[in-house]
Amino acid sequence: MTIETMMENISAVRAKVAEAAKRSGRGEEDVTVIGVSKFQPLDALYMALDCGITIFGENRVQEREQKAAAWTRERAEWHMIGHLQRNKARKAVELFDCIQSVDSLELALTLDRIVAEKASSGLKAGPFVIMIEVNTSGEGSKSGVSPEGCLALTEKIISECHNLLACGFMTVGPLAGESEARRSFALLRALAEEADARLGLKARHLSMGMSGDFEAAIEEGATAVRIGTGIFGARRSQDKL
Repeated sequence: MTIETMMENISAVRAKVAEAAKRSGRGEEDVTVIGVSKFQPLDALYMALDCGITIFGENRVQEREQKAAAWTRERAEWHMIGHLQRNKARKAVELFDCIQSVDSLELALTLDRIVAEKASSGLKAGPFVIMIEVNTSGEGSKSGVSPEGCLALTEKIISECHNLLACGFMTVGPLAGESEARRSFALLRALAEEADARLGLKARHLSMGMSGDFEAAIEEGATAVRIGTGIFGARRSQDKL
């Protein structure tokens, strides 16, 4: 892909973001575009950076580690958007600025302990930013706490994890069509509103919507959309990083 093609892709995405945001009574600046960079080579990420994408989402700690070792450009922001195993939590804290996929108290407590250890050693200051992943579709193939357990988990994280900052919620919509996707996104927004009302959690960030459904997600309240194919084209897992 040439940088001209990527710029066209990103311009098209941003135009759709602006239109969907307007329909929801907001502006384009209210929605962050995260470039989903899994399986993409570094050259593609550099092009995306030159085209204005400054936040990248990765699904695997190992791939992010490989990219971090080879990264030669100015600093970007990195979000973990895939399922995180507890045995990789320490490395994830080192490599990511935000973990969007916290889905259990056990994982949250592990992250909290690691951040506390780093803070006491002077290696990392301040709370570590997380989002709580919710399985709003009910699909067994997807990670995330259930909608029924979402508020209880959120309350536990707020009360027990003082080194974490829960800034919002994340979900992956179903592939069953727009109506089901909208239901999933609306449910996440309702859970965030309930967390605000009952727990005082100012959950201002809702990460939901990908290349195929991000316009519907924005109309339902998304503040961040995760775009892979819409920016980079089809995934190319055989490419070298």
